[in-house]
Amino acid sequence: MKQVSIVILNWNGRSYLDQFLPSVIKSTYQDKRILVVDNGSTDDSVSFTKEKFPEVEVLELPENYGFAEGNNQALPHIDSPYLILLNSDVEVAPDWIEPLVEMMEANPNMAACQPKIRAFHQKDHFEYAGASGGFLDKYGYPFCRGRIFDTLELDEGQYEEPMEVFWATGAAMMLRKSVVDQIGLFEAAFFAHMEEIDFCWRALNHGYDIGCHPGSIVYHVGGGTLPQGNPRKTFLNVRNGLTLLFKNLPKGKVFSHLFIRMVLDGIWGLSTLLKGDFKTIGAILKGHFAFYGKLGFWRKRRREIYPVAPKAFPKKGFLNQSIVWQYFGKGKKTWSEVWKK
Repeated sequence: MKQVSIVILNWNGRSYLDQFLPSVIKSTYQDKRILVVDNGSTDDSVSFTKEKFPEVEVLELPENYGFAEGNNQALPHIDSPYLILLNSDVEVAPDWIEPLVEMMEANPNMAACQPKIRAFHQKDHFEYAGASGGFLDKYGYPFCRGRIFDTLELDEGQYEEPMEVFWATGAAMMLRKSVVDQIGLFEAAFFAHMEEIDFCWRALNHGYDIGCHPGSIVYHVGGGTLPQGNPRKTFLNVRNGLTLLFKNLPKGKVFSHLFIRMVLDGIWGLSTLLKGDFKTIGAILKGHFAFYGKLGFWRKRRREIYPVAPKAFPKKGFLNQSIVWQYFGKGKKTWSEVWKK
């Protein structure tokens, strides 16, 4: 049995820690270490956790570094062979760790994997952030087995097969520490959103695998820090989505695929403008200009990460089509309709 360190990043989440930490503590996996990393909270999260959960370690950071750098600050302090990044608003089943460890042990080439994510407030449905494994289309739009855009499927056991995917959700993500040490941590400049997809794409480009084991189940509240539709969340997703493509696209695909992504974002922006949703279109425009403003920085980062540019898209979990067209044009709302290979 190898030690698993569970890293829970917290920012002003005292109520979530009170509600959900007990389920994590009751996890049946024996050799586990639970670490709450406090991202500069201004509430009493730290004192509360130390007093109520003395078996839980606390690492205090001086400010809110966001999801990416917050975890980057913590992970170098942990030597466990396996790490689990777990959102503070997640309730776990008692035996949720064992299937993930078994999956990683069965495939030494697997860099990361995730459990099945169900919605906490609608427990028979998949949850937005990860569902039963993450996939990516050719223009950088993420979707899941069980969730495409805002369509969340009822979990009727249709996606129970453990499988290799493109990305694992940062809401509940097991990492192999040796791979993290080799390929690097999360992209700190992302701050939050899409950084786990960036990490997984980088791992795939280095020849590793990513998995999902639906035999492990957790329940995610979602939107605990930024609710869906929040302009800040839209900005981060737009900026980081463009950056994700620029950093990781194969040689010869960067310009063409980014151009089409920009056109699709433009259509999205126009539709929000026609609806009078000025906050969303403002966030979309802000995300684009933030990306353009750091293009030189991202060009340098791409060369640092890939001295030899990737030659092709990863094969596993990648849809060589537009999920936007499949969903809005062809009306395919479920993963099983889209993923026919």
